[in-house]
Amino acid sequence: MTLLAVERIKLFTTRSPWWCALAALAVVIGFAAIISGAAPDGELTDVSLTQFGYGFGMAVIMVLAALSVTTEYRFGTIRTTFQAVPNRTSALLAKTGVVAILSLVIGEIAAFGAWGLASVMRPEDLMLNTTAEWISVAGVGVVFALASVIAIAVGILIRHSAGAISLVLIYALAVENLIQLIPKIGKDIYDWMPFHVADRFLTGGPAAADAPLSQAGSLAYFAGFALVLLVISLVVANKRDA
Repeated sequence: MTLLAVERIKLFTTRSPWWCALAALAVVIGFAAIISGAAPDGELTDVSLTQFGYGFGMAVIMVLAALSVTTEYRFGTIRTTFQAVPNRTSALLAKTGVVAILSLVIGEIAAFGAWGLASVMRPEDLMLNTTAEWISVAGVGVVFALASVIAIAVGILIRHSAGAISLVLIYALAVENLIQLIPKIGKDIYDWMPFHVADRFLTGGPAAADAPLSQAGSLAYFAGFALVLLVISLVVANKRDA
């Protein structure tokens, strides 16, 4: 608990988490407002469309998560942390837990804010009547939390803010989509890309009937990917100098 408290204090005494949180909320809710205002009456009947901007919000959350690690490496405060807590794994897991919880909270506020605003602006019935509709909204926070774990792992491995942020953003926003362009095997590979699988988790249902994994399987796969990457980063962090 002491480690969690220390990491919480370190996180919230810097400005970047606050700005990133506001940016994530603005992007997700803002896109919902744009879509709700632009779509003709009777066309916005899919609850998942209210979460159109979640991918951009997730990108902001990954920046927040990466910075929570790389900033410490940049200013050398990670050495002080490791001197105070010789068990590096415990220190880094505490940081990961705090950032993941924050990301979860931001994701839930953003998702339900976007859905609530769309419900007010639209004449269609956007009530959460099915399990799939609940997942498409409530699942955003879970995806944000797991995405933050991935970004933290990348930050631990790379240790440089620009490099870590560039990698997570380019991969999440571009690389997976480009894989589809590979002749013959691109679509098969794309079906197993982690962020595409996370999207399948949120938008699953009849439209995702041809997906190789169920919604629960998609979430487990994305969580497994985040866990494996985190374990690798912790092993590396324990083997090299701070």
